[in-house]
Amino acid sequence: MWPVKMAALRVAVPVLLALWLGRAAAAVPLVIWHGMGDSCCNPLSMGYIKKIVEDKIPGIYVLSLKIGSNLVQDVENSFFMNVNDQVREVCSQLAKDPLLKGGYNAMGFSQGGQFLRAVAQRCPSPPMLNLISIGGQHQGVYGFPRCPGESSHICDWIRKTLDLGAYTQAVQEHLVQAEYWHDPLKEEDYRKNSIFLADINQERGINETYKKNLMALKKFVMVRFLNDTMVDPPISEWFGFYKSGQAKETIPLKETSLYTEDRLGLQEMDKAGKLVFLGVEGDHLHFTEPWFYITILPFLR
Repeated sequence: MWPVKMAALRVAVPVLLALWLGRAAAAVPLVIWHGMGDSCCNPLSMGYIKKIVEDKIPGIYVLSLKIGSNLVQDVENSFFMNVNDQVREVCSQLAKDPLLKGGYNAMGFSQGGQFLRAVAQRCPSPPMLNLISIGGQHQGVYGFPRCPGESSHICDWIRKTLDLGAYTQAVQEHLVQAEYWHDPLKEEDYRKNSIFLADINQERGINETYKKNLMALKKFVMVRFLNDTMVDPPISEWFGFYKSGQAKETIPLKETSLYTEDRLGLQEMDKAGKLVFLGVEGDHLHFTEPWFYITILPFLR
């Protein structure tokens, strides 16, 4: 009997060890959220990013988020679907995905950066491990100086709509870009009526759950494009913004009340080495493959 048991153990132990090593070595899944006017699966943007990540990290599960039942809806929703509804939809998608239950890394492009931060703050299960914001506008925008490609006519309409009443209920409920519109000349209107950005940035009070959930991240990486002609002001990509009451002088994150009052836990995260500020030469979302491999991939491994 004893030799039989030993023989069984000699077979079982290597199998169990192999299974354990395989699980230990498995790549952390990655969730991607695209930007304005883009879709989950454009072969020149998110589809391309998904492919190069999969090529460089064998076996990784990459989920590129689609908001809507098809690609046309996905693009349209990046302009016209209430952001809070989008975040709820994404939280539901992530919670139902069995491949994410052990945790995942998140990478948001342009407005997808602040949208994924909302996911981190509002939906801690499954847990987001690292958040990489590539050109995300975490203090919002005050202008649309240039818009991507074929979406330019939509952006002309957006500008006019924002000028007419960014903080009216109808515009807030139905125009995505209004929901992170931050007018430094109308700070009180922004704090009172912004249904998305003012909420996730704790402008109306402290939600301790938001703070706790964001601070649970291992790393919060913010990439700023140093020659950005699309985001106004570009320093929003590093959580800075215009000094209140005017739209010329900007201040960095550390000089904002959000940081000094530590309403989101960013000061504590900074002291713990969890905040990473990266700059890259180029216009909005313009970067090279080598830069991506050298700078971003290490946060995904």
